[in-house]
Amino acid sequence: MPATTLLLTGLVVGTSLLGARHWLHRGLTPVADTSGPTPASIGLTAETVWIPAAQGSRLFAWYLPSRDPAPAPAAVLLHGWGGNASHLLPAAEALHAAGYAVLLPEARNHGRSSRSDHSSLPRFAQDLDAALDWLAAAPGVDTGRLVALGHSVGAAATLLVASRRPGLAAAVGVSAFAHPEWVMRRWLAARRVPYWPLGWLVNRYVERVIGARFDTIAPLATLPQARCPVLLLHGRQDVTVPLSDAHALVDQAGASRAHLQVLDGGHEGFDDPVAAEKAVLEFLTSALRTD
Repeated sequence: MPATTLLLTGLVVGTSLLGARHWLHRGLTPVADTSGPTPASIGLTAETVWIPAAQGSRLFAWYLPSRDPAPAPAAVLLHGWGGNASHLLPAAEALHAAGYAVLLPEARNHGRSSRSDHSSLPRFAQDLDAALDWLAAAPGVDTGRLVALGHSVGAAATLLVASRRPGLAAAVGVSAFAHPEWVMRRWLAARRVPYWPLGWLVNRYVERVIGARFDTIAPLATLPQARCPVLLLHGRQDVTVPLSDAHALVDQAGASRAHLQVLDGGHEGFDDPVAAEKAVLEFLTSALRTD
């Protein structure tokens, strides 16, 4: 390729990347959404708590203590990108009715939690760890039966935490993607941004911003390292994260390490929520069995 063509190509790509930096940072800091139902609106009595997290931040959360006076199993439920605690209230209601203490935190830059310069999968995982630490110290919680459930990027964070946190009894990933690179490629394609070279450079820039390589934090890498039983729930009609991602995860980890439950529905919910709740409760009953 002639030198002048290389120079022009470099200038075009460089200018595009400079213009994309502001766009990327805006994309990595979602608009905080506080809309949605509250526990009281569906007949639940919850405490509002503030959880200390990384970099001096605080996470807003709703806490539903177990009604059982004996030490109870406990679950942290983590929403997805752009979501908030209200999005997992139906799951919280089902788990609470089954005797669990339930904590519904909001990740940084989400809901009422502290704002930060960006959000990312590693930061979701940091926030999930902070929530699990808080829940483990709560009165009446059986720390031997501590579980985590996450949706979308919250599911990827759950798998990352499950790969490195000792003592987690079970993990549930709902609508989990297989690899951030695949997510970004789909996102770039939807915006008609060519992957090579601009999209590839965008992904490498994102890795630099979040301080982690996609290959290291990808569920494809973390699920096989999970230290506890894992259930994956996925919608058959999910167009945001296709079902092929879920199959790739199970193929990589092995069916003995992760169980996949496919239900009719999309990325944000299932056509039969009761079936999804039943699948989660049956899995947790089996995973937490001590006999």
